Amino acid sequence: MIWVLLGVAALAILGPLAYGTDNRDDVSFDQFQAAVSDGAVSEIEVDNTNGKITGLGVFEGEEIEFETNGPLAPSDEDRMLWSDNIETVKFTTPTPGWLSTWLPPILFLVVLVGLFYFLQRRAQGQMGSVMSIGRSKAKTYSTERPGTTFDDVAGYAPVKLEITEVVDFLKKPDRFAEIGARIPKGVLLVGPPGTGKTLIARAVAGEAGVPFLSVTGSDFMEMFVGVGASRVRDLFQTARKLGRAIIFIDEIDSIGRKRGAGLGGGHDEREQTLNQMLSEMDGFEATEGIVMMAATNRPDILDPALLRPGRFDRQVVVPLPELEDRKAILRVHIKSKRIDPNVDLNVVARGTPGMSGADLANLVNEAALFAVRHGEQSISAEHFDMARDRVLLGVERESMVQSQDALEKTAYHEAGHALCAAVLPGHDPVHKVSIIPTGMALGVTMTLPTTDKYKIEKREAEASIVMALGGRNAEALVFGDVSSGAADDLRQATNLARRMVTEWGMSDALGPISLADNGPVFIGEDVMHSKKFSDQTAHLVDAEVQRILNEQEDRCQGLLDDHRNALDLIARALLEHEAISGDEVLRLIEVAARGPESTSDDGEPTLSRVPAESAETPDRQ
Repeated sequence: MIWVLLGVAALAILGPLAYGTDNRDDVSFDQFQAAVSDGAVSEIEVDNTNGKITGLGVFEGEEIEFETNGPLAPSDEDRMLWSDNIETVKFTTPTPGWLSTWLPPILFLVVLVGLFYFLQRRAQGQMGSVMSIGRSKAKTYSTERPGTTFDDVAGYAPVKLEITEVVDFLKKPDRFAEIGARIPKGVLLVGPPGTGKTLIARAVAGEAGVPFLSVTGSDFMEMFVGVGASRVRDLFQTARKLGRAIIFIDEIDSIGRKRGAGLGGGHDEREQTLNQMLSEMDGFEATEGIVMMAATNRPDILDPALLRPGRFDRQVVVPLPELEDRKAILRVHIKSKRIDPNVDLNVVARGTPGMSGADLANLVNEAALFAVRHGEQSISAEHFDMARDRVLLGVERESMVQSQDALEKTAYHEAGHALCAAVLPGHDPVHKVSIIPTGMALGVTMTLPTTDKYKIEKREAEASIVMALGGRNAEALVFGDVSSGAADDLRQATNLARRMVTEWGMSDALGPISLADNGPVFIGEDVMHSKKFSDQTAHLVDAEVQRILNEQEDRCQGLLDDHRNALDLIARALLEHEAISGDEVLRLIEVAARGPESTSDDGEPTLSRVPAESAETPDRQ
């Protein structure tokens, strides 16, 4: 196309030069003949090729250069008339100029050559892409592009310490060589999704001072056989040329699964890729100066040969952030946000246990969106509360219309949950109770853990079961009937009771035994295998689960009977205000315990709305 455009431009510029300019006046052939008869034409030139006549003559009293179109072959009479009355008569046969002769074929040749050149380049590109399919797709980062550093990674001090050792070895290998220390060849980052494993790897790229090659596990897999192994070889060859380097493989579980597992055998192409990687990491050829880093959230399905010493011999766990880590992560994400001074990050962090770094980033963004929707100039604590409810529970469905009977049953259901959570020792305190439909739930009871928990005691597990059964038993106590609204509560209670029996050894009948199956998932190893315990043990497990549920249900019914007045007050408050705070729940329980003299003149307790601080552990009806 470039050659074509150049040819058109040349033709537009040189065309007028080739054919010249014409400033002659046009006259008709009859006018010309009359002027010749009058002797007003002094000279003419006749073109034999087209009969065109040009000359000099006087027309209308003015001497001009003229042109006219005559016959292609003048008659003898015309020739005699011209020769008798015109001084100079010339008959010419003009020849075309070289430019007008050669320009069209030259332009055609240029277009033809350009077309063949374009087709050849395209064919070479397709052939090159086929021949280079075995090349590694790793992206190389150097010190000129640091990007993220450890300062951008909030919290996770132990993780950064272990990663810093690898970075120090690559920067100053002599320090380790002096005492004979050998740095691990592979570092595997293990943790739940969203905890920042890839972010830590990017920070290593910014801190290392050596080339950093980044690739994902899926980049090794193609439709052609042997491509994965070829790309692994090319990846390590590239790293060896760079001297000291870091290779980072994200989502390594896509190619590092156990070999020979699964129905119908393994995936041959994936196994070839894994075999090549194992050979490159610690095979016949040494790879000194190359450190492998990988990230996965499923270490249980990785091949054991990949995790042995000499390969990925160090696993760095990147857990969900703790309270101090969450505060540090929140500080990072609010740097570019306009935050109201009344926002206490300690309160926000307390209300977000179990959230990953990605969840916290989404929480801050949701709070900013709420501030924009409400027309505020800054993000307040109330916006963080609404954002947390949105993330944990979903969108409030205020447009959902329920009958008065349905609202009353929902109010008593949530009042039962709140009452049990408030009076049970060992349970997290109630934070907020609502009967506004939110997400898939008709009502919500949220509790606030005072600290991060790393284990569950038996009394806490039993208290959680009692709270889960509180809604169903409150409906049965007040209305004499139960509904399907307790389906999720029953599921949670049953799962918790079964884990107490089979995993945590909290059953006296079975004793200290674990019957849980924590084997690899999606592998297919145990599809045809039988369970690891007898039918008699399975029957005993079912009996113990049922016993625990029945005992805690009796306990729940006793609590509700003893605090029936408080149950009525909480349900009445929910029907009036739709949502009340945990402090209000405690106040109503105290009002019910003091008796009728604590109520107002109309028999109703004075209800106050206490703003929420933070929440977690939602119970859904």
